[in-house]
Amino acid sequence: CALSSAAPLLPRLIRPEQIDAAMTAKTKAAVLHDLVSMAKRTGWVCDPQELTASLQAREALCSTAVPGGVAFLHPRSQDPYRFTASFLLLGRTLCPIHYGAPDGLPTQLFFLLGCQEDRLHLHTLARLCLLAQKTDLLEQLRTAPDSSAMHACLLGAEQTVLQKGSGKGSVRC
Repeated sequence: CALSSAAPLLPRLIRPEQIDAAMTAKTKAAVLHDLVSMAKRTGWVCDPQELTASLQAREALCSTAVPGGVAFLHPRSQDPYRFTASFLLLGRTLCPIHYGAPDGLPTQLFFLLGCQEDRLHLHTLARLCLLAQKTDLLEQLRTAPDSSAMHACLLGAEQTVLQKGSGKGSVRC
């Protein structure tokens, strides 16, 4: 898979139907359950129980929540046989929950990275972190009215970052 740091990555990984703008989860376990259920609906997950176990093992190692109210859930290692296609999911809980972020603050935005290979996984994780740091994407995702608007925010933030390099950009949806 040829990856370019200047090429859009998100349009091939996420669509509006892979975003839940109103997750009712109130615990870590419920977030994992809801995201794995959404992943199962894509048809790209070979073994949902194995995915759940892998995500639980990764969270037990160290929370994937980071400051800013966002978590980047992913299995500890990438297995080319875990998924039939690489994908990205996004869930927004109705109420922020404590998910283990180092700043001790609750988390409301949950990305699930489902990549078949390490290189794509690392590139996707780096891209999402860049968007979170260099744009106001997280605030836009918190206030977007629905999954279509959240999807537009993601793609817009990526375009902003790619057009401006690593400069600070404001995303408007």
